[in-house]
Amino acid sequence: MKMTFRWYGYDDKNTLDYIRQIPGMTGVVTALYTVPVGEVWPEDEVARLHDYVTSHGLEMEVIESVPVSEDIKLRRGDYKRHIENFKENIRILSRHGVKC
Repeated sequence: MKMTFRWYGYDDKNTLDYIRQIPGMTGVVTALYTVPVGEVWPEDEVARLHDYVTSHGLEMEVIESVPVSEDIKLRRGDYKRHIENFKENIRILSRHGVKC
């Protein structure tokens, strides 16, 4: 088991330096909160987030959530595009070391 801590991004009051001080802590669980649900997460933003976390001596192997849009859940509207975008998000994250 790896010890990880929830981190809400660059503006989180709990900085990565604070989180790293927790005994046994190896990484953070985070996400990109600025990207609308159903859209592709920009790979450069994922890379920047990953690099920022690892530069503080922590891992980013887990993402809190790649949100599933209501269109996918209800099989309406733009759900097919959202499914493809969801799959692309998984591929992007895996290229940056995210395992789940």
